[in-house]
Amino acid sequence: MIDLYTWPTPNGHKIHIMLEECRLAYAVHPIDIGAGDQFSPQFLEISPNNKMPAIRDSGGPDGKPITLFESGAILIYLAAKTGRFMPSSDRGKYTVLQWLMWQMGGFGPMLGQTHHFRIYAPQRIEYAVARYTNEARRLYRVLDTRLARTGAYVAGRSYTIADMAIFPWCRSHANQGVDLDEFPQVRRWFAKIAARPAVGRALSVLADRRRPLIDERARAMLFGADQYKKR
Repeated sequence: MIDLYTWPTPNGHKIHIMLEECRLAYAVHPIDIGAGDQFSPQFLEISPNNKMPAIRDSGGPDGKPITLFESGAILIYLAAKTGRFMPSSDRGKYTVLQWLMWQMGGFGPMLGQTHHFRIYAPQRIEYAVARYTNEARRLYRVLDTRLARTGAYVAGRSYTIADMAIFPWCRSHANQGVDLDEFPQVRRWFAKIAARPAVGRALSVLADRRRPLIDERARAMLFGADQYKKR
């Protein structure tokens, strides 16, 4: 059994999708990031960077429990555990990993900053809005060009953990100032993944708990002094 510590955000959805695609048994433990659950001592034992998602797998690789944080690391672990959604060849594996790192190091963080300055920042800073909106559109062009080359999925002809990592961040394209009509290959790919039954199930996990994180308590937990307290 896998214990999943998560919240319905793009990073959480990555792991929901992988677990559903692999039909792995898992128990959901909500980590309400707007209420500060990510700072509890119990969660920090699993995720010392106070970020969700995280997992605890009672059947680790040596038969003993293992805990993991960072969504990219969790996806790689689950791919190795199940033998699914990662090519067996070294060349194919490294192609998947480079696009997974592209999401972890660029696509996710830059779109996260776009969300912040377009939606959550207490004051609108035009320079920041323009800077991150333009970067979001540049990254979508990179993705569109790649998908035009493969004609299918991000890493090639097969659906992999790279697609699972990138897809959830595209769901909020309108909030990022991005129109998918400008990126036809992304639009095609996005619709194909969204239609997968496992993805539909994954997106329903904790969907009833999702809410705008704009009240004062949530702001303090996510963007204010509470986030930087020594714990």
